[in-house]
Amino acid sequence: MAAAAASYSSSSWRVRPSLTPLRSPLQLQPHGRAHRIAIFAARMESRSHAAPSAMQSSSALHRLEVATHDNKTIPERLAVVTGGNRGIGLEVCRQLALQGVTVILTARDEKRGKDAVESLRHGSNLSNIIFHQLDILNDSSRASLAQYIKSRFGKLDILVNNAGVGGVAVDQDALRALNIDPKIWLSGKAVNLIQSVIVQTYDEAVKCLNTNYYGLKWVTEALLPLLKQSTSGARIVNTTSLRSELKRMPNEKLRDDLRNVEMWDEARIEAMLNEFLADLKKERLEEAGWPTMLPAYSMSKTVVNLYTRILARRHPEMRINCVHPGFVNTEINWNTGIIPPEEGARGAVKAALLPQDGPSGCYFDQTELGEAW
Repeated sequence: MAAAAASYSSSSWRVRPSLTPLRSPLQLQPHGRAHRIAIFAARMESRSHAAPSAMQSSSALHRLEVATHDNKTIPERLAVVTGGNRGIGLEVCRQLALQGVTVILTARDEKRGKDAVESLRHGSNLSNIIFHQLDILNDSSRASLAQYIKSRFGKLDILVNNAGVGGVAVDQDALRALNIDPKIWLSGKAVNLIQSVIVQTYDEAVKCLNTNYYGLKWVTEALLPLLKQSTSGARIVNTTSLRSELKRMPNEKLRDDLRNVEMWDEARIEAMLNEFLADLKKERLEEAGWPTMLPAYSMSKTVVNLYTRILARRHPEMRINCVHPGFVNTEINWNTGIIPPEEGARGAVKAALLPQDGPSGCYFDQTELGEAW
């Protein structure tokens, strides 16, 4: 990109204040490379994580406040977890519930979400988990969840933004046949190995940015008024990735700018993502200095980190952090990970339960503070 690190602030990029899923700001368009390889999208199927837990039953930990909202008993701590029906999200729900938190497990697919709740209720003896349908890219779905929480509880204490997609088209059988060493995956050096089995199309990039960043942002905005009503101190946890670490950003000027949170807001983030998509369409990502290993996913998580820091500055009364769960064996990485979801969920749970004097605007590498910028 010509002066990549400067042009995302240019007025030549039209930034729209009103955003709607998959149409604005990012619109699907055909991409000429889609025919280059026979690919199929990773299909998402729920998996059972109903193994009995050795941890204490929630009945002993689950504490309730005095009824204060429409004569209904309100839980001391109430959490929403997006993408909660499987993988890390399901395990975050379980671990939070075991700590006495009332959890609203959300999923786009109603049957899968309800099945996940039942698996936790019966498998882990948890009664403090509720299902509510949520499509994070749908305005009315987000509004429905917010209205339900407002009318039933009057407040929200914890939001775990876990829902996400990989953002590429994958031949999973061919990928597994490569048997790539996890160390090579984590280093980013697998980019040349996976070119024949993983394709970054324009359409998949748009879906990735809409889900991983814009969807997260829209859900947060919808629930912020309720988080401000928290009686125990609100917590927001945004799932990120090792791919977000700025040392992996080839463009030095952009890397330096991204470290300076004071120069960023949502409009400037949108302009940068529009430029990224324009360069992707022109097949000049490497030339322009964008990430080439899982490009859209890397950019989505980079801006999730940035948005987390922006929110933390705006809401110093809250604890708002992003968490890299580790290389977890889940569908988002086509089950190539090396640690189980039970371990991958620990960082998000820790950040969700931070004390009021805990860190905010920070990056956690699993359960420890790390450096991503």
